[in-house]
Amino acid sequence: MSLSGQRMNEVALLRAQLQDSGYIAEPPLAAALLLMFDLGRPLLLEGDAGVGKTEVAKALATVRKAKLIRLQCYEGLDVHAAMYEWNYQRQLLAIRLLEHDDRAVSVKEQDIFSERYLLKRPLLEAISCAEPPVLLIDEVDRADEAFEAYLLELLSDFQVSIPELGTIHAVSRPLVVITSNGTRELSDALRRRCLYQYIDYPTFEKELAIVEIKVPGAAGQFARQLVEFVQSVRRMDLQKRPGIAETLDWAAALLRLGIATIDGDGADRIVETLSALIKTRDDRAGFTREVIARIAAAC
Repeated sequence: MSLSGQRMNEVALLRAQLQDSGYIAEPPLAAALLLMFDLGRPLLLEGDAGVGKTEVAKALATVRKAKLIRLQCYEGLDVHAAMYEWNYQRQLLAIRLLEHDDRAVSVKEQDIFSERYLLKRPLLEAISCAEPPVLLIDEVDRADEAFEAYLLELLSDFQVSIPELGTIHAVSRPLVVITSNGTRELSDALRRRCLYQYIDYPTFEKELAIVEIKVPGAAGQFARQLVEFVQSVRRMDLQKRPGIAETLDWAAALLRLGIATIDGDGADRIVETLSALIKTRDDRAGFTREVIARIAAAC
């Protein structure tokens, strides 16, 4: 078998494994994940919120039988919240207990600033695992540029310096998945260190497969109708287009109300379920009964 043929088989196998874990992956994404394994590079996933970027890391952890460690980024995230903190309360208690200890002060300090008083946050936890975990750095674009710069150092050397303990090297190299919703432009330095894959909203066929896997009660013509409805909604001029999570929530809401078909005559009942699909006030105002009936009639 040629090298290219072997690679195609590896891509097909990984896609099947991901599907067994509940994630439908196109060949380019599966190929990018394989390169991540081979090259030991982080994988940057970019795309709108709700297209399934976070689910890639979850499915990957299932396939690899690895621990999933998640760092949720946010504005103001600092190194200590992401890497480590000292358990100050336990340290203060230890200081009181050591007041009558005759050992030298330097020895007492070594005792107080030891790993048993160290609170490992996601990044330090990830490089401390005996077996390679999947490290998900979620929505990195929400963190500021200073944190991104610190992240570059970690991703280059997979080590961290703690003044009181020295340099801690990675026990194992984590599989790093970084996601971005594109709310700000990431640095060229970060992009250079990562493999890259853009994840778009799913095609009709992919979304139908996801619905049939995730919501077994939605099948056949009903599943096709609800996916066609959502696909039509995404083509509208909306502030927040519904993602895959909204599709699944809406499918569950329809089933909960006993709605088994989507057509123009059922617009009044469909209105009752839109809280699961449409997530802003302005968008919701545009979904009149007439609009819903028109979309449903075309499904």
